Amino acid sequence: MVEDIIPIKEIKVSFARSSGAGGQNVNKTSTKVTARWRVGDSNVLNEFEKDRIRKKLGNRINSEDELIVISETERSQLRNRGLAISRLQALVGRALVVPKFRRSTRPTKASKLRRIESKKIRSQVKAGRRTIK
Repeated sequence: MVEDIIPIKEIKVSFARSSGAGGQNVNKTSTKVTARWRVGDSNVLNEFEKDRIRKKLGNRINSEDELIVISETERSQLRNRGLAISRLQALVGRALVVPKFRRSTRPTKASKLRRIESKKIRSQVKAGRRTIK
């Protein structure tokens, strides 16, 4: 997977008071991090890639064409910032991966024969267990 697809300068980061771990520290510091990235304004992606991201991450993109990731798990603003940016990069990276085309195939004649042969052997084993009345 490709890392750092989005340049840091394209990601807007804002801070707010967190509801996560931190005790009284939570009431005093703004440790919650919101990372926003505008898909349409990106200079590093072409239109095909932007459309793919909109299609794959449509439920996470708001009406202003922004992909938003929030992190408030850590006590430190710096660690939350790093987490939010890395999650945003990972989301975009996974969305850009085009799966390999799968061509459907048929079982070979030999594999069909092996399957039938194993069924016959199994049938004989079970038949050998039966008692004659």
